[in-house]
Amino acid sequence: MTPNPYAPPKAEVADVVRGEVAPALWNANAAAAWSLLFSPAFGAFVHMKNWQALGDPTRAAAAKTWGIWTLVALGMVSLASALLPDSKGLDALSRVVMLALLLSWYYTSGRAQVALIKQRFGTQYPRRGWGKPILIALGALVGLILVIVAIGLAFEGAAGRV
Repeated sequence: MTPNPYAPPKAEVADVVRGEVAPALWNANAAAAWSLLFSPAFGAFVHMKNWQALGDPTRAAAAKTWGIWTLVALGMVSLASALLPDSKGLDALSRVVMLALLLSWYYTSGRAQVALIKQRFGTQYPRRGWGKPILIALGALVGLILVIVAIGLAFEGAAGRV
């Protein structure tokens, strides 16, 4: 069948009008809430997958960048905590750094997705389940703890031999 040459062109725009069938998405507010436990990297990666489902690769790439840089910051804070002498100041500083990352991610990136989903779909969109992302986050958290403990034990053993 040949296409109708007199038909209007079809738009290939990611935006949809209110009431259009939405793709399956994770609740953007819930992703931000889970970020309190799992770090802003969790929320950024969940939002990245939502942006991909919404057809916005630019915002998906920005969310991925947030996720990667948050993981880098988390790694640096964790490494510093494992290698430097015990200090309540370092612990407080790491909490402040992670809270600052969470707030800056949410207010510069995360909140935009919450608003967009609310505007486009309201509360009427298919919800994706949280089982898989939370299990992945728990696995990553356990892995991070094991790596920190291993580094701490390795340096403690090396310091004892000197």
